[in-house]
Amino acid sequence: MLDACLSFFEGFINLGAAVMLPVVIAILGIFFRMKIGQAIKSGLLVGIGFQGLCLAVNLLTTTIQPVMDYYEEIGSGYDVLEIGFAALGGAAWTVPFAVFAIPAIVIINLILVRTKLTKVLNVDIWNYMHFLVPGALAYALFGSALIGFLVTLACAVVALFFAQWEAPEWGEFYGLDGTTCTTLSFCAWVYPISKLINKIIDKIPGLNKVDLSMDKIGSKLGVLGDPAVIGLFVGAFLSLLTRQSIGSLCTISMGVAAVMVLIPRMVSIMMEGLTPLGSKANEYMQSKLGDDAEIYIGMDIALGLGDPCCITCTAIMIPVTVLLAFIVPDMRFFPLGILAEVCYLAPMCVLTSKGNVFRTLVTMTIIMFGTLFFANMFATEATQMMSVTGVSFDSMVTASHFGWNPGNLIVSLIHKLIA
Repeated sequence: MLDACLSFFEGFINLGAAVMLPVVIAILGIFFRMKIGQAIKSGLLVGIGFQGLCLAVNLLTTTIQPVMDYYEEIGSGYDVLEIGFAALGGAAWTVPFAVFAIPAIVIINLILVRTKLTKVLNVDIWNYMHFLVPGALAYALFGSALIGFLVTLACAVVALFFAQWEAPEWGEFYGLDGTTCTTLSFCAWVYPISKLINKIIDKIPGLNKVDLSMDKIGSKLGVLGDPAVIGLFVGAFLSLLTRQSIGSLCTISMGVAAVMVLIPRMVSIMMEGLTPLGSKANEYMQSKLGDDAEIYIGMDIALGLGDPCCITCTAIMIPVTVLLAFIVPDMRFFPLGILAEVCYLAPMCVLTSKGNVFRTLVTMTIIMFGTLFFANMFATEATQMMSVTGVSFDSMVTASHFGWNPGNLIVSLIHKLIA
């Protein structure tokens, strides 16, 4: 029976967020008393928008692949393999307690909402991997499935409160009212750290006066400040920096320009489905808990990628990340996988910097250095975590989650202190 449940959940998760989200949104819509047709339509729009968003992000990754190939040639000779979040997340779902994680997290979330201890309803089931990875790490390091399970639940609960903290700012800046980000690494790590960095910049004379936003760039440059045109120039900058051919330069430039236009459009489709759900959810909660009840729908960090500043700063941060890899002391891996994940670091840094390109780049640089430093420092723990899953490697491994997932950082640090 347990194996059958695990197989079901693994199969469901493997379908991906674009399939899971329509189902989850439709079920929630019916629960919050939307008409069945409206609930299904909301689910489909969210799924279609997310699918389009994934395609746009994949277009960005595919477009800049020649850039990453160039850097891969530079990064040879390291003895630790840096794996992507997909392999890490897939491995986390194979631990013994994973089958209990989804229902337990959902039930706890509903209880916390019902008792008004949180206003966040996390529907981002795919990113439960952010909770499971620290749980799998604790299981590997301390040899206890119970400890791993409790760490998983703790991470899920912590994410709700950080997501509630950021929700008003998130909704106002990105125009995503009624939503928030529940992706643990970014709501509970990148967001508070980037806010702190911005407060420090506020105290530094001169730097606190630098205000470089995409809107100001657009107003001063006219058509040259249009997001599509900026994307064209950013793609050309990356191409020239990595010595691409004229053909590759044109392809990369057009790809980045396309992403700058497509991502905001895909986010707007998602919001077309989420807005009626959010309204019905708030109506339902107010009828049950009083007029002051309010619900934020917890979603993936990718929902914040629609701001042009995110993609612009992502492109600039790719070569910066490579440079940082040569600065981190005793660096044992080359961050090729992390280069493809830089875009997910951007939204919270853009949010706390209020779209200020200068501040965003400063913030992303500091946090990325910390990410590389910790991912390098905890490579031993990362390798131990992978050893208890169904995914194995011949060498030591690490990943971005060991640099910016607060659950992993705390578990790894505790283990180093008591081992």
